[in-house]
Amino acid sequence: MSRAALPVPAATITPGLEPYWRALADGELRLPYSRKTGEVLWYPRVGGDLEVEWRAATGRGVVYSATVVRRPAGPYRDSGPYALAYVTLAEGPRLLTHVVGVPPAEVRIGMRVRAAIETGADGAVILRFRPDDGSES
Repeated sequence: MSRAALPVPAATITPGLEPYWRALADGELRLPYSRKTGEVLWYPRVGGDLEVEWRAATGRGVVYSATVVRRPAGPYRDSGPYALAYVTLAEGPRLLTHVVGVPPAEVRIGMRVRAAIETGADGAVILRFRPDDGSES
C-alpha cells in the first residue's frame, strides 16, 4: 500500500462489501465468486447467491474508458486534474476508479494497469490503478 496523493474518502461499507474492504485494508484485492458456478459476483449483493467465496484477484486490468476531471467536486474539490476510468479486471468485473502514477491526459483506452491500494492519513483505504510495466512486483 502507498500514501495517496488524491484524498482517500471514508467508504460507506455495506454488509455485502465488508470482506472487500477488509482485504483492501490488509493490502489485498479480493473478489467474490459463486461456489456453485465459479463466476465472479460483482457487484456483491446481500441476497441472491449466498454461497460466496472471496478469492485473491490478480490486480491487473485494462482501461476500458477514461476521462480527465478538471473541475473536481466533493472530497476531490481541491485536487485535480485527475484521471477517472473504468478498468476491466483480468477476472472480468469493470470498476470505476482513479488511474494514478501517470499524467491524467496520458491515460488511454487499452492501457494495461495494476491495482494500487492507497491509504489516507486517517487509515481509510481505496483501490486505484497505475500503469502496469509487466513486472511481478
